Amino acid sequence: MKKDQIFEFFRRLAELNPDPVTELEFGNVYQLLVAVTLSAQSTDVGVNKATRALFREVTTPQQMVELGEEGLKEHIKTIGLFNSKAKNVIALSQMLVDRYGGEVPQDRDALVELPGVGRKTANVVMNCAFGAETFAVDTHIFRVANRTGMAKGKTPLAVEKGLEKKVPNPFRVGSHHWMILHGRYICKARTPECWRCPVVDLCGFKDKVLEKGAKTAAAKKAAAKKVAPKKQAGAAKGQA
Repeated sequence: MKKDQIFEFFRRLAELNPDPVTELEFGNVYQLLVAVTLSAQSTDVGVNKATRALFREVTTPQQMVELGEEGLKEHIKTIGLFNSKAKNVIALSQMLVDRYGGEVPQDRDALVELPGVGRKTANVVMNCAFGAETFAVDTHIFRVANRTGMAKGKTPLAVEKGLEKKVPNPFRVGSHHWMILHGRYICKARTPECWRCPVVDLCGFKDKVLEKGAKTAAAKKAAAKKVAPKKQAGAAKGQA
């Protein structure tokens, strides 16, 4: 995508959703950090269901430490990888108490030192809590950036670096929200809904799905491979 196309891409998404926010529910910066940590390989909907009761009981790192690992597991046992996530959340909470007086640091280097916190989680917290111009590349942003041609890369870090260079003002703070929501609800992994996409004319994806109910060429090919063995089996049965 060219510079003017990228600007127009975000201008349109911003016009449709002027104030994009994360779909994770939280009441303060610490709860945001916990929610994002829990969201790895899980849906925001699933995390929100698990944390509503938890966040009524726990609002600070000290309270989380007092709840304990087993107590936390009871709240988040519906989330994938809840055992390891509970261990990390208790450990990062203890570190926040010991090193930062219970406050969440604003520095990426400090954030990624916390147990269970990687670069993507740190970027989300910095962006959502502190308004930093960070680009948290999850599976949706990775797909949208590559598929549209905005910032192609083989790794999340490569895509992040590309977005840092290419996303213009005044869209830099909100850009990762617009891209996540676009990837989650329109530019879907298996079958992008290009027929209702507001930026379809700007996108460089060659296998667009321009009719509702249609499939990409790749999806058709995959479906054909699944059907072929069944046909062969039926033919063999008839011959027998």
